Amino acid sequence: MRITILTLGSQGDVQPYIPLGTALAGAGYDVCLATHANFELIARDHGLEFFPIEGNPREMLETEAGQALMETGPNIVTHVRQLKSMGNALIQQILFDSWKACQGTDAIIHSTFGFGGLYIAKKLGVPSIAAYIIPFTRTREFPSAIVPQLRLGGFYNWFSHIFFEQLFWQTFRSSVEKWIQESLGLPRPSCMGDFGAIHKQRYPIIYGYSPTVLPKPPDWGDRIHVTGYWFLDRQSNWQPPPDLVDFLQSGPPPVYVGFGSMNNRNPEEVTEIVLQALDRCKQRGILLTGWGGLSKADLPDHVFKIESIPFDWLFPQMAAVVHHGGAGTTAACLRAGIPSIIVPFFADQPFWGERVYRLGAGPKPIPRKQLTAERLAAAINTVLGDRRMRQQAEAIGERIRAEDGVAKAVDAICSYLRTG
Repeated sequence: MRITILTLGSQGDVQPYIPLGTALAGAGYDVCLATHANFELIARDHGLEFFPIEGNPREMLETEAGQALMETGPNIVTHVRQLKSMGNALIQQILFDSWKACQGTDAIIHSTFGFGGLYIAKKLGVPSIAAYIIPFTRTREFPSAIVPQLRLGGFYNWFSHIFFEQLFWQTFRSSVEKWIQESLGLPRPSCMGDFGAIHKQRYPIIYGYSPTVLPKPPDWGDRIHVTGYWFLDRQSNWQPPPDLVDFLQSGPPPVYVGFGSMNNRNPEEVTEIVLQALDRCKQRGILLTGWGGLSKADLPDHVFKIESIPFDWLFPQMAAVVHHGGAGTTAACLRAGIPSIIVPFFADQPFWGERVYRLGAGPKPIPRKQLTAERLAAAINTVLGDRRMRQQAEAIGERIRAEDGVAKAVDAICSYLRTG
């Protein structure tokens, strides 16, 4: 049986589907990962077939529109408008590529941004399953991950999910409807869009995050599974850079600072803020340059810079982790049992920052627009001096390490595929 996994986005959006696909392949399925071309090498290194989908998220975030997107902060309406200006020209090609990727498939697994999978599966007459890493199902327990995290009760929480569904759907509706009618020959979808259809049809959804971090709400029912994280760990033959090992062994555990795929118009400014904060705290640091969020300027001896590194190796050796609050980085930090200082830029990042704070595994998030050396230094000092916070982070890490999210996800997927 052949399964096609459709997913789009940055590394944190795509990477979890590689261990999921690898485990499905181990269960006897032929698995093809359909996503952006820059992920082909890592997919094939893990034994998956690959089909390229148009678009390069790194290049998109480096454009003027991409920079504006990251500056929207918590303003969801502006955020979606910027997203439309970045992606609407690409969406027809993405949908066309998704259709080609699924030819000959027997089942489709799709992420949030692989939404074409719902309609392709209907056209092909094959089963499909939603597999998300961010909670997008209506509930009265907590608000949508993309809206302000206000504590206004069940009505606000439920309405916030519908609000996001409609905002997202109406933004891309004309392009998607055109493709559905003209390319697939299917009737125009409901005015409620993908999320509405998934809710109404009680569509199966597999969530790849930890129930320790966000328990499954009682109003979700049996069709929705919260399995635990889908971690992609380093390969067995990977070796750390010798100079990094020497740096780690030369002093006390440092503070990691990295903002993943979040670019900055002025990376030198962000680097200076980080360096001043470390100096105020008298702490060593490791700076992850990532996609350009931190500059490669000359650094003092007590700060080490690196472009990329497996988090499952690095984070357990850190005193604290400063990051943007992306779902994948947050997961890696929580599993390591290390407190997080989250500096959210946009999208779901404030949601995870607030979640970590409420769990007691980190201080209150510092929004990117409010980041200063003084605030960052104060947060670092809080983390390093709060014994209870460190114990709480350690306890959460132990529970997450005991989970096997990939295995539970594969069990749920196999069960759905057997029963149709």
